[in-house]
Amino acid sequence: MMKHTLAPFVLALSLAGVAWTSPASAQTNLNNRTLLTFSQPVEVPGKILPAGTYTFELNDSMANRHIVQIFDQGGTKLIAIVLAIPNRRAAATDQTVITFAEVPAGQPQAVREWFYPGQVMGHEMVYSQTRAQALAATSNVAVSAVDDSYYADAKVDAMKTAEIAPVPAARQAPPAVVTPTPAPAQVEPAPAATPGPRTALPRTASTLPLITLFGFGTIALGMAMRRFSTRRATR
Repeated sequence: MMKHTLAPFVLALSLAGVAWTSPASAQTNLNNRTLLTFSQPVEVPGKILPAGTYTFELNDSMANRHIVQIFDQGGTKLIAIVLAIPNRRAAATDQTVITFAEVPAGQPQAVREWFYPGQVMGHEMVYSQTRAQALAATSNVAVSAVDDSYYADAKVDAMKTAEIAPVPAARQAPPAVVTPTPAPAQVEPAPAATPGPRTALPRTASTLPLITLFGFGTIALGMAMRRFSTRRATR
């Protein structure tokens, strides 16, 4: 998180040679007029400024909202009108300081803050809602935003009453908690049924011998009764 928070300031230091103030414009003036030279294209709210020299100044330095006007090098041709809000830094320096918001590789650096020499109060650029959302997501810092329509037809009077709302820094989603899938329960085989005590002998032989034996017994009994009857008759 600290890395993302400091990214705009570190980026500004790395581009210290890109923007500078001429000695003539470093003198204190009411509208903070400053001559800035950029060696590569930069982005300001609503505009991409090609590499070159530009004049930055305030439309009204006493207002709670700062309207920054950007002219050509000679200060005669108006190029952009940018809405800004006051932003305080820890300590003043004797040089102009420009900070940039972090952007994806290959895109022009986006101007985030402009601090005039000798002043602790600077000017934080207010981007359109759509662009502020993209910058907040990339740099992970809050970006002041105004409705997209204000930069479609930039007018000083409209910007003085524009509703400004910060786009919060993009929060990194917490790592997903992966719940391990429990291993399938092992089903123990049912124990084999133990045979109970036997109440009768198993039938291992056929009933035919019994029938035969019964038949012979019947025949013998009949013969015996016949012999007994014959004996009685002869007496």
